[in-house]
Amino acid sequence: MNEQIDQLAAFLDRHRNVLVLTGAGLSTASGIPGYRDEEGVRHGKAPVQGPEFRSNDALRRRYWARSMVGWPTLARAEPNAGHGALARLELAGRVGAVITQNVDGLHQRAGSARLIELHGNIHTVRCLACQRRQPRAALQQRLLRDNPALGEVLAQPLPDGDAQLEPESLEHFVVPACEACGGVLQPDVVFFGDNIPPERTRQALAWMDEADALLVVGSSLMVFSGYRFCKLAAATGKPIAAVNAGKTRADELISLKLALPAQEVLPAVAALLTVA
Repeated sequence: MNEQIDQLAAFLDRHRNVLVLTGAGLSTASGIPGYRDEEGVRHGKAPVQGPEFRSNDALRRRYWARSMVGWPTLARAEPNAGHGALARLELAGRVGAVITQNVDGLHQRAGSARLIELHGNIHTVRCLACQRRQPRAALQQRLLRDNPALGEVLAQPLPDGDAQLEPESLEHFVVPACEACGGVLQPDVVFFGDNIPPERTRQALAWMDEADALLVVGSSLMVFSGYRFCKLAAATGKPIAAVNAGKTRADELISLKLALPAQEVLPAVAALLTVA
């Protein structure tokens, strides 16, 4: 383990503008379940599709009921040592920026400044009609008020504030609407089947163009929005390192891989690079 940590520290020392791409594996140590196993296979049912969420009342009912039960897991989550180490490495000029596929907001809370949340932030909810935004925590209070029977339900937490909730629990569930205009509410995230906002994509690609190396942390890269950065790095001859417990879609492109916990590796690397 020590030799691999030395190698990663040397990688960051050689490349002065490293772009970091993070995924769900970084946040599992904060108590947020991951999406995939070590082979990159997704757990459980297929994810919510954006077009279906917007057109299907029953799916929205299921989504918000499961979200109401699963939300406390996300609300309690704190940045772990891996998030903190990346923020310190950025402050010290050892990494140039962070692009995260996560929607949990933990990089912001840890202090990362040059940050793009590629898929949005689940701590904000927006109205699809009037675009009014509100904190997800405030919406939770409405959900609890309007659906008291679910307030004490225990269910297995799933990624991104979801929960394993049986269909019979949803018959009388009250779906929240926008208090300003009555419109449909959606978490301010990019669902599967939706596109990342163009300005966000442009900035992320600009950072990839400026970088001289890429470090992947806690991502299987099975989703193309993350994998594309490895493809771009490889196409332009930029080296790629990864800290990920299991298989990734880009294993053949990665020159240095540490199959170790990010919350242990990153603080050790930061310490080697004399980051306080």
